Amino acid sequence: MKIENSTLEDLKNILSLYASAIAYQKEKKGLPWPNLDREMIEKEIIEKRQWKLTINGTIACIWVTTFDDPEIWGEKNNQPSIYLHRIATDPVFRGLNVIAKVFDWTKTFARVNQKNYIRLDIASINPGLITMYVRNGFKFIGMNKMGVSESLPAHYNNATVCLFEMKLN
Repeated sequence: MKIENSTLEDLKNILSLYASAIAYQKEKKGLPWPNLDREMIEKEIIEKRQWKLTINGTIACIWVTTFDDPEIWGEKNNQPSIYLHRIATDPVFRGLNVIAKVFDWTKTFARVNQKNYIRLDIASINPGLITMYVRNGFKFIGMNKMGVSESLPAHYNNATVCLFEMKLN
């Protein structure tokens, strides 16, 4: 297993994983991500915010990090935090809890970057994800009713967002 920044050479695989995640969200009757903009993903890769976990050379999971998320987190954004977004697991690796490896890595990454919290959100009410995040050490801290935003992806517009955080020692 290896965790590292995604590269532009990974773009085709990343787009495929996001397409698979969107199909899975629709199948589960959740609020699916919109079709994700290739240029946005390229920018995240160049900014070294797009990550991948590989197992035997295969990308098993991808995600995005940021140190700033004011529209979703409001005043809590002032606390030193790392925010995780768009976690997508290859269907071959679903059910194997590779996400636990992502969270373990994120704890170390957050400490190295002097952050006190790991935070993430779900732009819908998804009991399966809620259970999985809590099982992996996150605290469900509430819901936030979003308005319309031009800077966030479309699935956040007027969505009820479930908020999760993990306080680091």
